[in-house]
Amino acid sequence: MTSGESHGKGLTAILEGLPAGLSILADHINRELARRQTGYGRGARMQIEQDRVEILSGVRSGETLGSPVTIFIRNRDWVNWEQIMSEDPEVKEEGREVYRPRPGHADLSGGIKYAQRDLRNILERSSARETAARVAVGAVARRLLHAFGIDLISHVVEIGGVKGKGHGPLTVGKIRTLSEKSDLRCADLRASHAMKKRIDRAAGEGDTLGGVFEVIASGIPVGLGSHVHYDRKLNACLAGAVMSIQAVKGVEIGIGFEAARCSGSEVHDEIFYSKAGGFYRKTNRAGGIEGGMSNGEDIVIRAVMKPIPTLRKPLRSVDIMTKRPFRASVERSDVCAVPAAGVIAEAVVAFELARAMVDKFGGDSLSEMKRNYEGYLKTVWEY
Repeated sequence: MTSGESHGKGLTAILEGLPAGLSILADHINRELARRQTGYGRGARMQIEQDRVEILSGVRSGETLGSPVTIFIRNRDWVNWEQIMSEDPEVKEEGREVYRPRPGHADLSGGIKYAQRDLRNILERSSARETAARVAVGAVARRLLHAFGIDLISHVVEIGGVKGKGHGPLTVGKIRTLSEKSDLRCADLRASHAMKKRIDRAAGEGDTLGGVFEVIASGIPVGLGSHVHYDRKLNACLAGAVMSIQAVKGVEIGIGFEAARCSGSEVHDEIFYSKAGGFYRKTNRAGGIEGGMSNGEDIVIRAVMKPIPTLRKPLRSVDIMTKRPFRASVERSDVCAVPAAGVIAEAVVAFELARAMVDKFGGDSLSEMKRNYEGYLKTVWEY
């Protein structure tokens, strides 16, 4: 559960279900929050916030207690919004209401749904600022995955029509090494240069750009998820989590939509066996998931982020009070946030994978969970 508004006092998250004995430090979370704020094409808010986390409960002496973990991220910009966003009706600042819905945002639909005339009551929560809380939660989830040798990365494969090389034959480690050299987190450094030029052009035109990012999870055991219940299928849980990120409009796993243009023999991954390694596949077109369950290969997810709808050359809209046409109001925004969206996607994928690990291996403590995990791996090896 997350709560908080974009210009409120801060963001809060409560995470339940972690086993006791997991090592958690604020620095583990702060590193991921810093990654979310980087990337070529970001706006002024990233220089204002410099997010830092406060762990309010569930952790003592650097380890989880098994109780709910509460995380708080203070909004440094709150000092400029105390009157506008105050909960006290006596100090509300008049004349700062928002009546002009921005195309592509939640403003109009949310205002109608919740019967709100001041659309700031909608845009404050629908803002992508909320994702800072989910990145913090994802950082905690990553600590659990790390304890079982599971690793996650993201990288940008396309921005504004400029495409980089896909996952291809590169290893997860190689993609991480290459992408961290780019301030667009793109493993194809030549394409990264072209992407930056495309972003510069859009910025000069007062426009925004979207793109495609990829998340890869390695070290996943066979059998996370389920083929038995539709709502426990791992691909459904992961796709739903990634689609919940603001501005994401499409998700694919493995070769995804490319499968529609291929024959069956070109889509499905043949199965092999060796005494040294057990069952394995030479290809990974399924993206590590078959029948709603992990199959032991890397999980590969790609997602499309639309161009950010807040433009410096605002689109046409209608004032909800006068019903007259106006140019949509402008809130502070980025030109391109695809690299940040990839980091956010790592976080939500980490959360879903951690939840699947807890569902599969249970345990009130990390040591108990590891015993269950090791016993399961033995049965997999003997299968």
